Amino acid sequence: MDAAVPPDGIAISVRNLHKAFGALKVLRGVSLDVRQGTCVAVMGGSGTGKSVLIKHVVRLLRPDKGTIWVFGQRVDEMEEAVLNQLRLRIGFLFQGGALFDSMTVGENLDFILSRHTPFPASERQERIRNALAWVALPDKASSYPASLSGGQRKRIALARAVILEPEILLCDEPTTGLDPVSVRMVSDLLVRLRDELGITIVSITHDLLSARITADRACFLHEGRVIAEGTLEELQEDADPVLRDFFGD
Repeated sequence: MDAAVPPDGIAISVRNLHKAFGALKVLRGVSLDVRQGTCVAVMGGSGTGKSVLIKHVVRLLRPDKGTIWVFGQRVDEMEEAVLNQLRLRIGFLFQGGALFDSMTVGENLDFILSRHTPFPASERQERIRNALAWVALPDKASSYPASLSGGQRKRIALARAVILEPEILLCDEPTTGLDPVSVRMVSDLLVRLRDELGITIVSITHDLLSARITADRACFLHEGRVIAEGTLEELQEDADPVLRDFFGD
């Protein structure tokens, strides 16, 4: 079954994924399907393999066993040139934002556009203005990341992640360290990406507020395996003691 092409409507399909680093077995047979135009929250304690899982989607890591499909294409066997084209259809929001401190906000956004598009400077600047307006920070193009609040930096990082208009967005702890107002603001932006632009989102998160706002479905990893999958409410009501401990019941 691993070699069978996923059915229509599945943006990402991970099947029986195994990954170890030396003697440390991180993923032990993870399977997950993500439907197009939905947001899936990947949850679980620290060290359960959540970040390792999503790195396989863009082949930052190769599996020891199992298959990864994106848009019906098998990523783990893809040639490099085809993979690079696929990666342009996928945005990645890093946990720390990963903005270049030596560049202004505008330069951070233009770095992506100038490397990956043929647009002239005038069109790139228009896209930058639109992206900053979309995250409600229209006056920050000339600011440096160090001068911004944590929530503002995360919104700029989100603008950079989607400035190439990807079809999939992978988020690694998009709201960690933010105050509740910023959590809600970033989460609302993710919802808009899903609802208005049809972007498929996979979000690693410990943040229950963010998950409640954004997630259509959630999966829970424990010791390298998916032990529960469903709506967030279903996971919160699950009797498994690992989930009870995580959700604080």
